[in-house]
Amino acid sequence: MVIDARYKSLFVVPATGVTVVLFGASLYAALLGGNEATAWLGAAIASLPLLLLMTSLVLRSVSRTSENLPLLIFMALAGVLVAVWEQFFEGTSGWQPTSVAVAAALILLVYIFWYSRFGRIESMALSVGARLPQFTLADTDRNEFDSKSLLGSPAVLMFYRGNWCPLCMAQIREIADRYQELEAMGIKVVLISPQPEEYSRKLAAQYNLPFEYLIDSDNRLAIELGIAVQNGVPIGMPGGYSPDTVLPTLVVCNEKGTIVFSDQTDNYRVRPEPDVFLAILRRSGVIAK
Repeated sequence: MVIDARYKSLFVVPATGVTVVLFGASLYAALLGGNEATAWLGAAIASLPLLLLMTSLVLRSVSRTSENLPLLIFMALAGVLVAVWEQFFEGTSGWQPTSVAVAAALILLVYIFWYSRFGRIESMALSVGARLPQFTLADTDRNEFDSKSLLGSPAVLMFYRGNWCPLCMAQIREIADRYQELEAMGIKVVLISPQPEEYSRKLAAQYNLPFEYLIDSDNRLAIELGIAVQNGVPIGMPGGYSPDTVLPTLVVCNEKGTIVFSDQTDNYRVRPEPDVFLAILRRSGVIAK
């Protein structure tokens, strides 16, 4: 299965930009005072949740969020309620603050319930109980890496979208932070991305850990496994990335190459913690408890 995300690629950057404008204009109008100040404050509150989320993803390196972000939805709806109350019950404002509040809340809801979800079908090749498919990819030194070399040790394989994805980078950082623990357990870590080689090389230099940083040129392996996304990179993303990417996917294999854990998330914000797959490896008897 190859997902075409061309419409989604057009959404997130413009949506964030529009929300910034709505928030700035609403806050400015609220600070000016007057009869509509409270209504404009409601519009500013409705515009704030998406900006808070994007800021936390980029600046705080958040690894995951809840699926439906109920607190942010509550904040947006509270802002809409304030604007609606001021217009229809207090009669102190017109349609502008209410329209801005509703527009900001709708953008947030579209992001949460449409943009964040892939509608993916599980790749049976990467399902629990299957043998890890054999593949050959190049590493950042352009040396050939054969998946057969993973036999004899448990392994974590993460397919990530690229350095441009803050959640992917935060997830990799989490795994890197557990490196000594993973090494003591004999677990190999393989990071696979279709991004240009130079970015994977930068990532390898950043952590300087003996992980395998592999380049899936032209997304060939992802297409073969059914986890490819056409036009998945957001429009306007700087850096010369190819428009195609991969569905965030993490699989864990035992020493025989059998998959014992597979996270094929349908929501790019929902990802497993390392403790989850480490616990499964322990229960399966692959690593010591």
